[in-house]
Amino acid sequence: MTDSPSIAPHRVVVIGGGPGGYDAALAAAQLGARTVLIERAGVGGSAVLTDVVPSKTLIATADAAVAVGEAADLGVHLVNDDGSVTERPHVSVNLAEVNERLVRLAKSTSADMRATLESAGVTVIEGEGRFDGPHRVIAHDVAANTDIDSFDADTVIVAVGARPRTLPTAEPDGKRILTWTQLYNLTEVPEHLIVIGSGVTGAEFASAYTNLGATVTLVSSRDRVLPGEDKDAAQVLEDVFARRGMTLKSKARAESVVANDIGVVVTLGDGSTLEGSHCLIAVGSIPNTATIGLESAGVVTSESGHIVVNKVARTSASNIYAVGDCSDALPLASVASHQGRTAVFHALGDFAKPLDTRLVCSNIFTSPEIATVGYTENDVVTGAVNGIVHKLDLVGNPRAKMQGTTDGFIKLIAQPESGILLGGVIVSPRASELINLLSFAMEHRHTVDQIARSWTVYPSLAGGIADTAKGMHLLKK
Repeated sequence: MTDSPSIAPHRVVVIGGGPGGYDAALAAAQLGARTVLIERAGVGGSAVLTDVVPSKTLIATADAAVAVGEAADLGVHLVNDDGSVTERPHVSVNLAEVNERLVRLAKSTSADMRATLESAGVTVIEGEGRFDGPHRVIAHDVAANTDIDSFDADTVIVAVGARPRTLPTAEPDGKRILTWTQLYNLTEVPEHLIVIGSGVTGAEFASAYTNLGATVTLVSSRDRVLPGEDKDAAQVLEDVFARRGMTLKSKARAESVVANDIGVVVTLGDGSTLEGSHCLIAVGSIPNTATIGLESAGVVTSESGHIVVNKVARTSASNIYAVGDCSDALPLASVASHQGRTAVFHALGDFAKPLDTRLVCSNIFTSPEIATVGYTENDVVTGAVNGIVHKLDLVGNPRAKMQGTTDGFIKLIAQPESGILLGGVIVSPRASELINLLSFAMEHRHTVDQIARSWTVYPSLAGGIADTAKGMHLLKK
């Protein structure tokens, strides 16, 4: 008898080490594939090093500053050395220390992720990956302008992410005119920060820097902040912004930004100008797909440069998948991670559940947070879905009262006949922690009556979800 020939392990190359690339590489190694990950900046990519991790660390610091400043509302006072009480203390923020800490945390997170990959057997290459045909990837050292190595692949996962979009009339200089990746070089809280763009990124940083003590002007080309989100949620946020001193310039388009020795001058479409100390450009992002050789691999992209994928993240090339912000899927780290694992499972023959965007929950880390999942009230109003809507303001929630929280609400959308949950919005502190309850309920097609019967701790913010569901028991279309 002769021995059976050995079967060579499946070869997986992952280009990009953000959340999607990281999870793809880890899943591939766990399934026994020979796995290589090529990443130019560090494992974790921009999400860990310059985007999600540092920005949310900054926001956590800003929330702490607000908590100190508003502690008197709860009967907690700061006492001076002479025994006098400071009713409304001025909170001093050392931004140099804050930024040093968040950069350190980002690098530590990246190092931990790399160690996890390497312990799982993944080969990590520092460089930029590009295609040389559909089954070959070259690792390139950008700084030295030389190729490091090349790898043959049975499956390639593209996870190269995206970068901030800039304006030709407002080129960032890293000092006065900034993208969100450059904010962490600041050593002092800006005296007056002008934020251009009122989407998620612009709203989050406008909220954070207001809470850190900066004067903030938010320039929105639309009629309100967060134009793609729930209108009630956006209104709550605008009210909070106004109360904390932020200026919102709605229906105003920035035409140019010019920096000088002492600040910036922003010219708006109507010819008026705004003067500030710094300007943040937050007008979206561009996928990093132009220079990685997609044409040689037969991969189709959209006009915007995003890689077109199906629900298991497969591209037009049968052995190539794309995940995260470089694809045309939702630009969320959680979606990227899901796509990464799904792509590997599909390529290697494991169970791969297609992405259902209606079950994806997302969060905006403003103060208060805004979390959403599923269909929206606007979908009901426009007839996109047959549903009923019920909203319960957070001001009546016992736990919210204890914490001094007055802003926010819980909103549920359900089918009128069956009561099956179709969507929800939570505006509250830690909404990001609460929305999972609704996502889980939607995944398992739970009804609002089932949610109402679920046990919640009293008092709790989560109890507000059950209370909202209870209010829908007798609602009919």
